[in-house]
Amino acid sequence: MKIDEALREGVIAIARAAAAEILKVYDGEFAVDHKDDRSPVTAADLAAHHCIVDGLKRLTPDIPVLSEESVGIAAAERRQWRRMWLVDPLDGTREFVKRNGEFTVNIALVEDGVATYGVVQAPVTDTLWHGGAELGAFRRVGGGEERAVHARAPAHPPLRVAASRSHRDQRTIGFIERMGEVEPVGLGSSLKFCALADGGIDVYPRFGPTSEWDTAAAQAVLEGAGGGVLDLQGRPLRYNRRDTLLNGEFIALGDLSLPWKTWAGL
Repeated sequence: MKIDEALREGVIAIARAAAAEILKVYDGEFAVDHKDDRSPVTAADLAAHHCIVDGLKRLTPDIPVLSEESVGIAAAERRQWRRMWLVDPLDGTREFVKRNGEFTVNIALVEDGVATYGVVQAPVTDTLWHGGAELGAFRRVGGGEERAVHARAPAHPPLRVAASRSHRDQRTIGFIERMGEVEPVGLGSSLKFCALADGGIDVYPRFGPTSEWDTAAAQAVLEGAGGGVLDLQGRPLRYNRRDTLLNGEFIALGDLSLPWKTWAGL
C-alpha cells in the first residue's frame, strides 16, 4: 500500500489525538484495573483505544484494526486480513502508572505479515517517530521541523544496551555480560526501539514475553533507520501469522552486523 502524505499525516494526527486523551487522564487521579493476564489497564488505555480505532476507521474504512484493547477477534478471521492496523493505544501502562513518562502510542500498518509503516508517539515529551523500511525514519518534536534519524552503524564499544525498566531476567543479564564493555540504558515501552533508531542505544535483547502490538510500529521505524528486530534464527519479526499474538524472543539492533548470536549463546 502506498503511504502518501495524506495517509501519513492522517495517522500521525490520530496518534497525537490519542496522546492528548492519555494526558487528560495522566494529569489527574486514575484507577488501575487488571486484565485476565494481570497486566494493568487504566481509563487512558481505553480512551486512546477508542480515539485510534474510530480515527483509523474514518481514515481507511477498508482496513481492519486490531488493538490491544480489542483482542476478541478470532484468529481464523484476522489471519484472512492481508492488511491491518496493529495498535497499542498505550504501550507501557506500568510506566504510566509509575508516572515516569516512558510510555507511547503505537500504530502500525501490517501488510502480508510485514510492518510496513509505523508511528510511535511519546505523549509526555510530545515526540513522534514514524517510518518504514522503504520510507526512512523521522522524528518530530511538537510542531517543530521533522528530522531524519539513523541507527548508529558501525557501532563501537562501549555499546549502549537497553535494559527494560519493568522486565529483567537472568538470560538478559547473561547476554549483557557477554557483550563486554557496555553502558546500560534504562527505558520503558517502545521508546527502546526509538532510541535505537535515533542512534542513542545499540542493542535491545528481549527474552521475556511481548505482544505483537508492542513491537510492530517501532520495528517499522527502526527498519527505516537502518536497524532491525530479529528472532533468534535471524529472521525479522512478522505479524498476524499465528494463532497467538505473542512474539517470540528477539534481538533489536541498530547495527545488524553486531555478533548478537554469540552474545545470546547460540
